[in-house]
Amino acid sequence: MSRPIFRFAPSPNGELHLGHAYSALLNQQMARAAGGPLLLRIEDIDTTRCTPEFERAMLEDLRWIGFHWDGEPRRQSQNFANYENALKRLREDGLIYPAFMTRGELRAFVSEQERDGRPWPRDPDGAPMYPSFCRQMSDRMRREKMESGEPFAWRLDMTAALARVDRELEFYETGAGPGGETGMIAANPAAWGDVILARKETPTSYHLAVTVDDAAQGVTHVVRGRDLFAATSVHRLLQTLLGLPQPIYHHHRLLLDDEGRKLSKSLQSTGLRALREAGRTPQDVCARIDLPAPA
Repeated sequence: MSRPIFRFAPSPNGELHLGHAYSALLNQQMARAAGGPLLLRIEDIDTTRCTPEFERAMLEDLRWIGFHWDGEPRRQSQNFANYENALKRLREDGLIYPAFMTRGELRAFVSEQERDGRPWPRDPDGAPMYPSFCRQMSDRMRREKMESGEPFAWRLDMTAALARVDRELEFYETGAGPGGETGMIAANPAAWGDVILARKETPTSYHLAVTVDDAAQGVTHVVRGRDLFAATSVHRLLQTLLGLPQPIYHHHRLLLDDEGRKLSKSLQSTGLRALREAGRTPQDVCARIDLPAPA
């Protein structure tokens, strides 16, 4: 293998918290131990929620805790063409389709099925899988809906995608999954159903962007939270379909709040800025997350 390359990839859509500090500093610790560079990627595909103010605060907090990256940060919002090219390739291969059911319509449909005693399958995150209506729609009807301006999302045709792969998918895990899984792991992308890869107004999703970006940056080691362990199966499938290299994965423990919930921006978990304003030091932060302070 060539020199190891690590990356930390936060989103500037809120204040960083202790969980971000743990992931950032663990990446830094592992990158320095391996003798490789550590890249910073700013995942700002959501141009509404991600703001320059949040980005400035995020970079300030990262510097404060002693996080140092190599080179210039890569911003997803400046690389939309890369995702569009990947999407075009999948579309030309007949592996994606426009899906027109809104979130509300999907919720109503699933509720009706379950109300009638038909349990509806869900993905590893608990979201209901998308029904087959749009996948089975004629090309003419799809074209008419798209030309009329009806909103849609591009979804991966999971059945067609898996049929295109001529081998069992797996990934190498040096951390651990939720059940302690480590070593060579069998991937199970089918558990996600027809995942969204882009929307009409946004040329990518997390799954597509992270796969394309890791390859573009030459990332060899992906170190991230255990909540993304199951999603790795989708990323391995996309890497295979697009002919992209396979990184080594390390999924780390999640920091929890006093009620046992994962630290989250949406839950307004204790932020680094609040800790700093309360007089805490970077050393205090490292002690709380049980990592050595950067030299």
